[in-house]
Amino acid sequence: RCNFSWDKTDKLTLKNISFEVPKGSLTAIVGSVGSGKSSLLSAILGEMEKSAGTIAKEGTIAYVAQQAWIQNLSLKDNILFAQEYDDLKYNQIIDSCALRADLTMLVNGDATEIGEKGINLSGGQKQRVSLARAVYHNADIYLLDDPLSAVDAHVGKHIFDHVIGKDGLLREKTRVWVTNNLSFLSQVDHILV
Repeated sequence: RCNFSWDKTDKLTLKNISFEVPKGSLTAIVGSVGSGKSSLLSAILGEMEKSAGTIAKEGTIAYVAQQAWIQNLSLKDNILFAQEYDDLKYNQIIDSCALRADLTMLVNGDATEIGEKGINLSGGQKQRVSLARAVYHNADIYLLDDPLSAVDAHVGKHIFDHVIGKDGLLREKTRVWVTNNLSFLSQVDHILV
């Protein structure tokens, strides 16, 4: 059983946490606002102080934060994140993350610069770019902090079906998914409350 706090002087944020995520499974973490769902992902990432217990992780981790992180680079460079370009993989991820329509609306397509000297993206667009970057990374473990919260229901279903769910691009990966969207819970392997 693990206990976590944000620093050594803080009271415990997470107490008596114990769970296992089977390799290749989809585990949903649900709970009320402020119940510690995002903190649990931070604990797994090693961003919290652990006062008891052990955490075992096997493989590389990709993290999609609730607040998408975007660099002042082109949309394509935000997705590749300095990895080698693979046309087939890249285009499959663009379609699966529901970014194709966005690319057709941008003057320079995926070469459009984002940020200070370029265009601003909506919250949903940023979230989809962030998810695409994580998928492109091809990690073993995916920590997904409510990536569907900034998109509408239709786009959310598309992303769940084509990326997160049992038939999605990440179907063989270990996925820990924080969500408040209860409509997909019947399609996950495990639910933590």
